[in-house]
Amino acid sequence: MLRTMLTATNTMSQLQQKLDTVSSNIANSNTVGYKARNATFGEMLYQQFNNDTGDRAPRQSPAGIRIGVGAQIAQTKLNTKVGNVTQTNRKLDFALTKENQYFTFLSPSSDRLVLSRQGNFYLSPNANGSTSLVNSDGYDVADSNGRSIRFDKDVSDITVTPDGTMNVTFADGSRENVELGIAQVSKPNLLKQDEDKYLRYSDDIAAQYPNEGDIANLIVGNDRAQISVEGGALESSNVDLSKEMSELINTQRSYQMNARTITMADQMLGLINGMR
Repeated sequence: MLRTMLTATNTMSQLQQKLDTVSSNIANSNTVGYKARNATFGEMLYQQFNNDTGDRAPRQSPAGIRIGVGAQIAQTKLNTKVGNVTQTNRKLDFALTKENQYFTFLSPSSDRLVLSRQGNFYLSPNANGSTSLVNSDGYDVADSNGRSIRFDKDVSDITVTPDGTMNVTFADGSRENVELGIAQVSKPNLLKQDEDKYLRYSDDIAAQYPNEGDIANLIVGNDRAQISVEGGALESSNVDLSKEMSELINTQRSYQMNARTITMADQMLGLINGMR
């Protein structure tokens, strides 16, 4: 009975993590540029119990018995498929239309670059009279050198080219070209997810991959021709809501089944303890 309870408990803790993943996907189904995550399960190591060495009965199955101890999440994979691109006709809305390309932002908490497909930007005035380009969370948008994009003059118009170059027109008629910082990610599943919509190069990954370029690189120079940015548009979340609702129901049923297993094992132990 204790083995039954242990197996169910191990599985329930992993099912709870899957529920968290599915819930996050559902909650962000309308978040700009959000990428869904899919949790897959694998068996935990099982225990082998060998037969008596004197047992020589002919059989097709392997000798002995193997008892499982539950299931665990084998992988939580990021779905990098491009979401639907919706036209907004807003000057500061940008959509990336190729997979594994990400806008770069400066995290207020660490001043390190974080990545996101979120392309709805805003102009935010600073105390010194300059203006910063930020996203909806107030993160500074980075340029191709990893620095904050700031303007010292009043901006009257902004357009963007497919390679991610902003053509900025100021109120005095002068112009400036600014390259948006866009990264190419080769191993998105190795990046840590923050606040659901940001990816970053974490310290634990740095221990395995000291060279950040093995995972993500800022696209610069002639390579910027590979970038595909559409102005006046936003990329929708790629969450398949019907699939996520089905996953939610299935996972909840699995959780209930394992909880019921623990209850039944407890009742059987109670019967055993009550025997005279």
